[in-house]
Parts: sequence; structure tokens; C-alpha cells
Amino acid sequence: MKTLRILAVDDHEMTMLGYKFILERIVFDSYNIIVDTANSFDAGKQKIEDSLHSFKYDIIFLDVQLFPPNEEQPHNGEDLGILARKLVPESKIIFMSSFSDNYRINSILKSVDPDGYMVKTDIDPKSLEQAVKTVIFEPPYYSSKALGAIRKKMSCDITLDSNDKKILYHLSIGTKTKDLEQHIELSSSSIENRKRHLKSLFGTEKENDLALIVAAKNRGFI
Repeated sequence: MKTLRILAVDDHEMTMLGYKFILERIVFDSYNIIVDTANSFDAGKQKIEDSLHSFKYDIIFLDVQLFPPNEEQPHNGEDLGILARKLVPESKIIFMSSFSDNYRINSILKSVDPDGYMVKTDIDPKSLEQAVKTVIFEPPYYSSKALGAIRKKMSCDITLDSNDKKILYHLSIGTKTKDLEQHIELSSSSIENRKRHLKSLFGTEKENDLALIVAAKNRGFI
């Protein structure tokens, strides 16, 4: 019997254990399914790095937000997905997130190019089973809400690079604009230009930095 190895990364332990319980009971041809879990960016990163020296995961399930909304963290599930694509490009990646906003989903489609995206309110045992079987043989797999968001891509499209994300992150933790140069390798004029562009993208052109931070948090970018 073949072994299908899955890694599930989610900061909510009960949610993660629920996935593990469902996934390991899927009846899937001649496969025996084994699920490993991790509850943070660092723990997930370690599992993926360790897999390079033993076995590589067939599927990696990732939550987008790997920390409480009020907790300051520089890395999220999208960052882990980018890392996984680099380290284990043969592993299939499925995001499982509460974010159904088309801005957030399409950003992940561009940065990670995942093999699937499931909005958590769409997830049940049947959809999890279908996602596994689809991405193994005929990816991609999108849940209904994710597919609806993807279809809106032409009307709303936001893509942020690493410097944009750093600016948003440092503003969110209280770093003053004049001090951003200490954390980001850009000139002060470039940072100001990027801030104006970010406000335009998030529809907060005439508002202050707090409005930008709130808009970015609501869409899961910080």
C-alpha cells in the first residue's frame, strides 16, 4: 500500500486535529494517509525543512493567518507557501482560510500558485476528500466561495511585493514612517511613494495610516 503524506498547518489546534481526523479516514484507492500537524509558521517551516532529508509531503494544507489577529507576527501562511514552493516544488499546496476576499485570494494565486484554495466555511468531510483526490491527480481544486472570488479577479486585483508587506507590517506595529528606512532597504521617497500606492490600492487615499492598516488587516495582508 502506498503512503500519502500530508502536512496541515493551522494555529487553531482543534481545527487542525479535526482536519487530521477526517483526512486520515479517507478511503482513497490503495493509499494509506498519514497527517502531520504544525501550529505556527516556525513549526511548519521546520517540518518542511526536515522533510527534505526524509520524505517530502504529497500535500501541504496551509492556513493564511497563523497567529491571533491582535498578535504581532511578521510571517503568515502565504510566506510559508512561498517558502514551500522554493524548497519542495513537487509538493501540492492547498490553502484553507477564513479569508474569502478576492483581493487576498488572488494575491496568493500570484505569489504561491497553489494547487487549491478552500474557504473554511465551505469545508466539510466531503470537500476535504474531494480536494485531496483532485490535487493528487488533476489540480487545481477551489471551494465554491474561493472560485467566486477568483472570478472577480479582473475587476479587483491587488499584488504586493515583499517591501509593500514590510511597510504594512511595520506600520501595523507602530513604526513611524520616518523610521521605516531602518527596517526596509528603500529610500524615504520610495517608501512614501509606496505608501501612496498602497492607499490607492486599498481605497484609503484620503485617509490616514490607520485606515490603511485596517483595510490591509481586513483583507488578511497583515
